[in-house]
Amino acid sequence: MSSKEELRLFITGRTNRSQEAVHNLRSIITSRTSGEFDLSVIDVLENPEQAEAERILATPTLVRTTEHGAIRIIGDLSNTKEVLKLLGVRELQDENGEGGNDE
Repeated sequence: MSSKEELRLFITGRTNRSQEAVHNLRSIITSRTSGEFDLSVIDVLENPEQAEAERILATPTLVRTTEHGAIRIIGDLSNTKEVLKLLGVRELQDENGEGGNDE
């Protein structure tokens, strides 16, 4: 029985932007989390009914469902700080005991 939380990443085909989002998210999940997430990548061209049910209007869109509703990020997921915030993962402290850069 898995207690992993499911993340759904909606993409459109195998475009550079879609592949970049998949790569960025997998990298963040692998390097910054403890394996508590399962990732499903859904191509809206192959599964338009699922995209419609989730009300996906733009891609790439990352969806995390919580007890308070769905949280979404749209884009290539290159902003690690925002992705970690969506995942509820605190950023690791740097050598000076400070978090990541706020810029």
